[in-house]
Amino acid sequence: MTPAIPGFAYQRVPVDDATALNVATGGAGSPVVLLHGFPQTHLMWRHVAADLAADHTVIVPDLRGYGASDRPAEQGPDTYAKRTMARDVVALAARLGHERFALAGHDRGALVAFRAALDHPGVVTHLAVLDVLPTLDMWEVLRGADAAVAFHLYLMAQPPGLPERMIAAEADAFFGHFLDAWTKDPDAVPPRIRAAYLRASAAAVPSIVADYRASAGVDVEHDRADRDAGRRLAMPVTVIQQDWGAALGYDAAALWRGWADDLDHRTTAAGHFMAEETPADIAAALRALLAR
Repeated sequence: MTPAIPGFAYQRVPVDDATALNVATGGAGSPVVLLHGFPQTHLMWRHVAADLAADHTVIVPDLRGYGASDRPAEQGPDTYAKRTMARDVVALAARLGHERFALAGHDRGALVAFRAALDHPGVVTHLAVLDVLPTLDMWEVLRGADAAVAFHLYLMAQPPGLPERMIAAEADAFFGHFLDAWTKDPDAVPPRIRAAYLRASAAAVPSIVADYRASAGVDVEHDRADRDAGRRLAMPVTVIQQDWGAALGYDAAALWRGWADDLDHRTTAAGHFMAEETPADIAAALRALLAR
């Protein structure tokens, strides 16, 4: 049986004519949407969601192309553009009766959240970003041997065909590599959850690759157009990252200040999967954001 967040109700919600998202909802109060990262599903938020549900309506979807959500075939760069995925999130919340909401994302979900906040500033009231840089900044700072840690970005940026075949041939080894390498506390992702992540990822190789491919192309174009136009994040923003900025030779906080005026930038001793390793800390940071 696929794991679920205890106490949360599950449903499929259409967000456009061809795509429905799998979503878990729980709690009552002002709405908070939580978006997962790679190679995970909505289950990465299981601890934080249960905490926030004490006084918020918590909405936890699988992104398009991931988990139990629909995986539309890549018809071009827009199918998995973060702009498209951000529209999914806004449409999802509206279908559930929420025209405005706070938004938190981790990894890939953080890139979707960032795009939603830029494109829909009247909808996103607060933004939390866990352990990414904006797409444009990420590609600009990766260089030399240090970029080897992001080999998967370059692999999945290739034209359709080769990356999908390579990853599908050893899907568990590929996705499992990141679950192992990026986790400081192996117990944070127990075997039952790990197995669910691997099953979901192996079934979604083409859509996951398409998501990453978009981030090497159309997502960069959208970020660059916004930066050139001087568009900035209009809401309170909290960014929580590992202290990998200094290790890789750039100032992550300074890069984020280039996008946000009302910024609380924090570093953590946890690994990349911080919402699973230190959920109480992440929930506390989100509550502090919501109080701003």
